[in-house]
Amino acid sequence: MSRRSGILEFAVLGLLRESPMHGYELRKRLNTSLGVFRAFSYGTLYPCLKTLVANGWLIEEPGHTTEDALAAPLAGRRAKIVYRLTAEGKEHFEELLSQTGPDAYEDEHFAARFAFFGQTSRDVRMRVLEGRRSRLEERLEKMSASLARTRERLDDYTLELQRHGMESVEREVRWLNELIESERAGRDLKGPGHGETPRDTTEGAPGVLPRPGDTPGPDTPGDTTT
Repeated sequence: MSRRSGILEFAVLGLLRESPMHGYELRKRLNTSLGVFRAFSYGTLYPCLKTLVANGWLIEEPGHTTEDALAAPLAGRRAKIVYRLTAEGKEHFEELLSQTGPDAYEDEHFAARFAFFGQTSRDVRMRVLEGRRSRLEERLEKMSASLARTRERLDDYTLELQRHGMESVEREVRWLNELIESERAGRDLKGPGHGETPRDTTEGAPGVLPRPGDTPGPDTPGDTTT
């Protein structure tokens, strides 16, 4: 299973833990509430759902709304399928929530993990936040070293792009410092709930958690590929 498909499975299980949903509802929540998945399509989502059903983590049920009940007789349309989390699926999701390995610190996975921090224990939240901060501090060091080596060879616009990338990472580090301080003090956030894109609370912040591709790499100015 690829890292990207693993993130999608994690998010689907988390959303279905809240309530059963149609595939369309799931895709809408993934695209609007969890911005990291805005590029995902039905062609990606439904194979993921089939895999989760095959693993016994989801079950398929016929829709029970009035619209669904009328769908089948009309022009041969089938009623929508509702996906429901099983007991095994809930247990598997809780196991995923407890994991704090290196993947949890990467851009896409961290955004998905943060979206479900409301369902995550405080000690796990701390480990993920501290791991993410360490990862970004390492990134800053590499970016700074790269900029020092190449400064004389860069034109003004490329240099400004590099500086902008470093400032974006620095803002997220400050935001993480505030979150870690709140967790250590035993304070819960009063801002966005789980399932929403986390917002940077530092002064001058861009408003949302940086997505993969927002920050240029240290050795390839302006490169936004992942």
